[in-house]
Amino acid sequence: MPGTPTRNAPRLLRRSSWPEARRIADILRKETIGGALLLAAALAALIWANSPWAQTYQELRAIEVGPAALHLHLDLATWAADGLLAIFFFVAGLELKREFVAGDLRDPWRAAVPVAAAFGGVVVPALVYLAIAGPAGAGQGWAIPTATDIAFALAVLAVIGRSLPDALRTFLLTLAVVDDLIAIVVIALFYTSHLAVLPLLGALVPLAVFGALVQRGVRAWWLLLPPALATWGLVHASGVHATVAGVLLALTVPVLSRKNGNGHGAGPAEHFEHRFRPISAGVAVPVFAFFSAGVALGGLSGLAGTLTEPVAAGIVAGLLVGKPLGILAATWLVARFTRATLAEGLAWIDLLGLAVLGGIGFTVSLLIGELAFGAAGAEPVKVAVLAGSLAAALFATVILRLRARAHRRVHEAESADSDADGVPDVYQSSGRD
Repeated sequence: MPGTPTRNAPRLLRRSSWPEARRIADILRKETIGGALLLAAALAALIWANSPWAQTYQELRAIEVGPAALHLHLDLATWAADGLLAIFFFVAGLELKREFVAGDLRDPWRAAVPVAAAFGGVVVPALVYLAIAGPAGAGQGWAIPTATDIAFALAVLAVIGRSLPDALRTFLLTLAVVDDLIAIVVIALFYTSHLAVLPLLGALVPLAVFGALVQRGVRAWWLLLPPALATWGLVHASGVHATVAGVLLALTVPVLSRKNGNGHGAGPAEHFEHRFRPISAGVAVPVFAFFSAGVALGGLSGLAGTLTEPVAAGIVAGLLVGKPLGILAATWLVARFTRATLAEGLAWIDLLGLAVLGGIGFTVSLLIGELAFGAAGAEPVKVAVLAGSLAAALFATVILRLRARAHRRVHEAESADSDADGVPDVYQSSGRD
């Protein structure tokens, strides 16, 4: 990086505050379980879809339930994508709002790095996809390789990165949440085939009712569920993807507690996040994965043939090359123009490992693939997303395991030095950042 940084130069990926680090650890524990369930559901779907009973899997996906009078007589696969993923995006919206209102990211400098990285991780893989798949014909799939799967990526990081600095975990979580918000905006703007204005405007009424209730501190599910369902149903009827309703509802929930008038204590957003995150990670995302990941691979020859198709090749390249390149380039540009340096103890190879991990684009990528090409035309997309995400997870595992060992050796050496000096290690490490 040009120039010598001054003593007061800002630091990239500084250590999180203790409350923030503890909250990140709690999220990681939940997402580790959710990631394991997601992988188990996807594997079960793949095995079933490639077994002699593959037809029964397709028949299960096609079972229709729901009130026809409300135009909600939908098949189970659609209920999983439109209904259950609304819970996933509700939790993502709560997490994003908490980060910017009460988390470490209320500091604009801390927010700038992961937000810039998230935008870089959207733009570059989209360009890589278009360069390979071509803007015509398959161009509508440009957004497929742009999303990072929170549950999958955090589960991998939790398993392999126990010795990595907390700042890396915070960075990945924030990047993935902002990434999902960008994805929901992309879905609303570019994957809405028809727009019914009246239902969309009508959704503002129950949304306002829900917002008024939560602003007054109401937490009773029997009061909040009706306006939430009405908002979801009207957004679904408008033609905008129904998961957008989840984010809209989340943004109405206040973050700070009104107790004692000082904003301290767990606010409504934290309350709802703790209540719904297990449902999102343990039910909504795994069920969606089960109904979306079942694709007939056709053996090794069929798999190789699928991955050489322009759409599939563009997705894999976008996840494996575009995503890491975009994240790293955006972070480097922030550092370049602010003359910032990485926090002490971190190296760019650490960020490379996280950037490769960002190429795990499972849940939202599968959703966008179905929106772009339809359920019938999304088979190559599913194969490519599964292959690209698995490859990203494996490459990131290699890099981050090596870095975890390096960080562990440094920590052990510092502990040995502090023991020799007779000074507790906590004092040796304080003020490092």
